[in-house]
Amino acid sequence: MTIRKTIILTDKQDEWIKARIASGDYTNDSEYFRDLIRRDQERSGRFQALKSAVQEGLDSGVSDRTVGEIWAAAVERSKRGPFRPRSIQGVSLSDAVVEERR
Repeated sequence: MTIRKTIILTDKQDEWIKARIASGDYTNDSEYFRDLIRRDQERSGRFQALKSAVQEGLDSGVSDRTVGEIWAAAVERSKRGPFRPRSIQGVSLSDAVVEERR
């Protein structure tokens, strides 16, 4: 089922959309807006997951593990999941764990 919506845009916004269509990124206005909505839904889902993870961490209280133990657990967990960071702020995760153990 589809629903027709009416929206009001500034001239600058309309020009932007027309340029995106002219570049071949989208075939029409509706396709552009549907893509924006899909991206917003995905971003919102990721944000909610992050908020839940932060709250879970806050609720868990203070850890009795060392920073090195936490890093090692995070590295192992990242190997199992789709998110596999190689570094944080230019520091290799494995180097950070090794450095903490020294």
